[in-house]
Amino acid sequence: MTQTLAPETLSAFASWREAQQAAVERALSSWVPANAPAGLGDAMRYAVLDGGKRLRPLLALATCEAVGGHAAAAMRAACAVELIHAYSLVHDDMPCMDNDVLRRGKPTVHVQFGEAQALLAGDALQALAFELLVPDDGSVEPAMSARLCRLLALAAGAGGMAGGQAIDLASVGVALDQPALELMHRHKTGALLQASVMMGAATVRVSLDTEARLVEYGACVGLAFQVVDDILDVTADSATLGKTAGKDAAADKPTFVSLMGLASAQTYADRVLDQAHEALRRSGIERSDTLHALADWVGRRAS
Repeated sequence: MTQTLAPETLSAFASWREAQQAAVERALSSWVPANAPAGLGDAMRYAVLDGGKRLRPLLALATCEAVGGHAAAAMRAACAVELIHAYSLVHDDMPCMDNDVLRRGKPTVHVQFGEAQALLAGDALQALAFELLVPDDGSVEPAMSARLCRLLALAAGAGGMAGGQAIDLASVGVALDQPALELMHRHKTGALLQASVMMGAATVRVSLDTEARLVEYGACVGLAFQVVDDILDVTADSATLGKTAGKDAAADKPTFVSLMGLASAQTYADRVLDQAHEALRRSGIERSDTLHALADWVGRRAS
């Protein structure tokens, strides 16, 4: 990648990231109920807490900071998008979909609590995500709540994550070309990552040009994340990943590595991240260092 951040910027980013991850963990712990009926709260909290990089919340919070947005609304948006992500993982791991037994270094929710409870935990987390965006304490203006709900719904539904998962299931054993593979992942993985950026931006009014550049940045980060994920699936072990390594190859799923090879996939990821950096440079946002660092973190991650 051509983007090079100064050591002091990287150090500041590491401190910022750790502080924000801790803040998100506290907020999620306070908002995900422990007292839901019949042990449902235990399954919900197991699915969400004590694991994950919290990339989606970090993107929402960093974007809000960069554009001078509403911090309290951004934290709700950050946690809402993480709840949608968590619910999708619970359902994705179930036997009717990817049938996986390991997630974030521990047994998947359906292994720990049973399939029915896992299904209900995912349903409840999805509902809770939208509840967070419409608080009854006046802390988020109704118009802002509506914007945030719409962004999240579009990213999570048939035109976003759920649609991408449907394409994924239909593509097992199918040799997709690069445009088709990109389309699948722009829906399945990229839509929610892009929405994280745009929800952070939606906590204040930004110019149409800045919004367009952030849309581009979010799309590039989302695509790069998936390319790197495909690379790690064949280069890292299960202990490092916290999930079953080699799962895509074993399931005969199309990936960027199977399509273009390992070295070319890494080159492609670097090129897409360069495009993310360029979009930020053209955005007119002055305080974009954290967003630049987040893009690089996506490209350098080892799990």
